Amino acid sequence: MIEFSEFIKVIIDNWAIIILFFLIATLYSSVGFGGGSSYLAVLALTGLSFIQFRAIALLCNIVVVSGGTYFYAKNKHYNWKKVIPLAFLSIPMAFLGGYLRIGQTFFFILLGITLLVAAITMWISKYIVEHPKKSNRQSVYKDGFIGGIIGFISGMVGIGGGIFLAPILHLTKWDTPKRIAATASFFILVNSIAGLLGQFQNPDFQFEPTLAITLMLTVLIGGQIGSRLSATSISPFIIKRLTALLIAFVGLRILWKYLL
Repeated sequence: MIEFSEFIKVIIDNWAIIILFFLIATLYSSVGFGGGSSYLAVLALTGLSFIQFRAIALLCNIVVVSGGTYFYAKNKHYNWKKVIPLAFLSIPMAFLGGYLRIGQTFFFILLGITLLVAAITMWISKYIVEHPKKSNRQSVYKDGFIGGIIGFISGMVGIGGGIFLAPILHLTKWDTPKRIAATASFFILVNSIAGLLGQFQNPDFQFEPTLAITLMLTVLIGGQIGSRLSATSISPFIIKRLTALLIAFVGLRILWKYLL
């Protein structure tokens, strides 16, 4: 059983990380995302092993997007005939990605590339504020393929994949912005759960429960606040640009360390 004194010590030792996680959860949940890429960027700067911090990032993802997914479902923003094909293949692929035993160097190179791609996508795209004139219907097979690829990478790295899925859906005018945000939220939730279950089955899995629970409680509060904020309360443009700079910096720092 975890003692109260352990929580106090964790809070004191990790106060900066806790504050950053709260801000990330609040901002990301306000636009339907979990914040997995930014959680990883912050945790990559700590002394935690990559096996531990990718599990923590997924747990925090689950906590944040659960509330958003519930609110989107309550307001009937899901078109399940289009959402299910995206998630159908991504779930087992995310599990497989989480289950695979990968080395530290390979993981950090993959993480660095993932963070850079996510940063570039966030910087140049307008997927939060775009309003397509008309939504297009993609094929079930194409949606399944896209979901499977994103799910596999997400499982290996420790993110939900919404940061990659949402821009693709907007660029292809897959549906309305609100429904795309809802779909990204659901996609992140199911892939984070699948990726985490895959990690639990990995023989190398390690976990530090005190820090994880502290950060989960932090993002729970931030996520509930963010879920209730409208897109006009906080500028999506500012959120994207500041977050892109943060994760680009960490991505470059990781690649510099492990490639040079």
